[in-house]
Amino acid sequence: MEKIYLWNGRAPYSDVSAGQEQPSLTPFTVNGSKGALIVIPGGAYWIKADHEGAPVAEYFRDAGISAFTLDYRVHPCDKMAPLADANRAVRLVRSFGYEKVAVLGFSAGGNLCCSAAVHYDAGDPDSADPVERFSSRPDGFIPCYAVASLTKYTHIGSLRNLLGNECESVAWQRYFSAEENVTDDTPPAFIWHTASDQSVPVENSLNLASALSAHGVSYEMHIFPAGAHGLGLAQNTEAACEWPRLAAAWLLRGGYGV
Repeated sequence: MEKIYLWNGRAPYSDVSAGQEQPSLTPFTVNGSKGALIVIPGGAYWIKADHEGAPVAEYFRDAGISAFTLDYRVHPCDKMAPLADANRAVRLVRSFGYEKVAVLGFSAGGNLCCSAAVHYDAGDPDSADPVERFSSRPDGFIPCYAVASLTKYTHIGSLRNLLGNECESVAWQRYFSAEENVTDDTPPAFIWHTASDQSVPVENSLNLASALSAHGVSYEMHIFPAGAHGLGLAQNTEAACEWPRLAAAWLLRGGYGV
C-alpha cells in the first residue's frame, strides 16, 4: 500500500535517523467509515514490531473501521520527535475528513499512544500548513500492555532509548508518564494488559486507570490473567485473544464504523 508521508519537508526536532525512512502512515481504509484508528507498533523506541502493525490494522479494517499504521521516529532521535510524529498523524488523519480519530499503541508504542492522549493542542488556525490547523487531540486511545509510565514500574530500555542522555531527568520522566498528565479533558480509553507481563508490569495500566478515574474520564479496562509481553493480536493466548473483538466493539459503539 502506498505510504502517506507525515511532513512536508524537514520534520521538526530532528532529521530522520540513519537507516530510518521518513515518518509515514500506511492506510487500511474502509469506505464510509466515520472514524479512523492510528496503530502504533512497539519496540522499546528502538524498532517497530511488525506483528503490532499491519496485522492489527487489517483486523480493525475487517471490523469496519479505517486504520492507519504509523511509522514514527525512534532512537537515535530527539525525545520529542516520536510525539511530534504522533500528533501530526492525528492531525493528518483528521484532515482526511474522519469525524473521530483514535490512537492505539503497544508497549513503547503504547507510551507514545498515551503521550498523544495527554499532550495535544487545538491546532493553529493561522498556520500556512492546512494540516496544522486541525486539532491533535485524539477522540479515544487504546494502550495495549503499554509502558504508560516512565517513573514507576517502567521499562528501562524504552526510558533510555526515548530520553537518551536525559534519562535520569525526573521532569522528562514525568512528562512522558501518562498518569502524571491526565486531565478532565483527556479522551476516553480502552486499556488492556496481562497480569503476568514480566517486561512491562500491569501496574502501568492500573495506575493509568486510577488517574483517569480521578478525573472522571471514561475508560474500559481488561486485565487478562496470563500472557507474555508483546502479544500483538494474542491469537494463541487464552482470554487475551478476546481483546481485539472487545476493542473493536468499543470503537464501533463510539461511532468509528460505517
